[in-house]
Amino acid sequence: MTPDTAHSLGLSLPLWSVLPFAGFLLSLAVVPLVRPGLWSRHYGKVALAFSLPVAGWCLFAVPGQLLHTAVEYVSFLALLGALFTISGGILVRGSFRATPMVNAAFLIGGSLLSNVLGTTGASMLLLRPLLRANAHRKRSVHVVVFFIFTVANIGGSLTPVGDPPLFLGFLKGVPFFWTMGALWPVWLFTVATVTCAFLSVDAWFMRADGPGAAFTGEATALSIEGRINFLLLAPVIAAVFLPTPWRESSMVAATALSVRLTPRVLRDENGFTWHPIKEVAILFAAIFATMIPALLILKSRGGELGLSMPWQFFWASGSLSSFLDNAPTYLIFFSLGQGMGDGSGVAGVAPALLAAISAGSVFMGANSYIGNAPNFMVKAIAEESGLRMPSFFGYMAWSCAVLLPVFAFVTLIFFR
Repeated sequence: MTPDTAHSLGLSLPLWSVLPFAGFLLSLAVVPLVRPGLWSRHYGKVALAFSLPVAGWCLFAVPGQLLHTAVEYVSFLALLGALFTISGGILVRGSFRATPMVNAAFLIGGSLLSNVLGTTGASMLLLRPLLRANAHRKRSVHVVVFFIFTVANIGGSLTPVGDPPLFLGFLKGVPFFWTMGALWPVWLFTVATVTCAFLSVDAWFMRADGPGAAFTGEATALSIEGRINFLLLAPVIAAVFLPTPWRESSMVAATALSVRLTPRVLRDENGFTWHPIKEVAILFAAIFATMIPALLILKSRGGELGLSMPWQFFWASGSLSSFLDNAPTYLIFFSLGQGMGDGSGVAGVAPALLAAISAGSVFMGANSYIGNAPNFMVKAIAEESGLRMPSFFGYMAWSCAVLLPVFAFVTLIFFR
């Protein structure tokens, strides 16, 4: 399908063509809340029911778009699966007192590490030790919620390796270190502000929990097992610079080596299971399929949104990234930014607009569980450990209360 054909189709598609996408998102939000047992048994069937009709229509109407989406999904899953599997083979042993300052150090360290290992790799590496450290506390759900905010999203905004949208920008011509140079002040302010909010919340919960919140065990030295997996992370990170299919093949090979070389006892002690990546694979297959009409419409009619200022791009890209996968959302607004300029700037986009698009796409993936794939993984692993995570809307209550005021200050300071 040529760009002109896709543009014409996007102009002609009726708005009701996005109903499968909206219906699946609504099911994802409501059914686990009202019938959690039903959802856990049949979410795959729900995903298939919404995505199969759209995929069938695309096969006849826009086969090229369907193939392109399938390739993007395979790349997406290969990277996530590799980081999930390899990081899950690294076991951090030891125990320590999970004070608010120690928990905050995890968030800050994870935010830095996200730019090297990606948000998925950093999340999988640090989440289980953090859960074990807080297992003695009466209330620790908020620790995981803030972990999603920082490590699984906001933290990975400095390099193309950090989050898929920025990698797509790199492939489109954005210099590798441009994002770090442009976004480090925004990153520093946002991570620091969210971490300060966490310190206040965590200290309040610890006081409210009373003496039971104190760590009564004996602290032991930290040690790391499964270090071979650190070596396997290197080819995965290097593979992002390769074209398809070498990129995906390299990632799958590193994943297979991790499974082969990591002793099973380490994964068992780590509480590693395949359920989180299975859930992400099924749910995001449906999201990638059902969002095709929505993306075609947005690409063709996005100019009707009337965007021109950096703050508008920050909030528009962020709002879509909250519910669409942030990688295609980034591409939509990247294209809009190119269309507004004269071909100069950074890869044809005005620097101020590109910074706003990059920050909005990455930061606001934290607004909902489906804004970024690691969010679902973190939720699933936390629930497997026995923690009762907030519902879809319960999580959004946290994100609206904490993140939206922070993003308002980000807008006033950096994107006016």
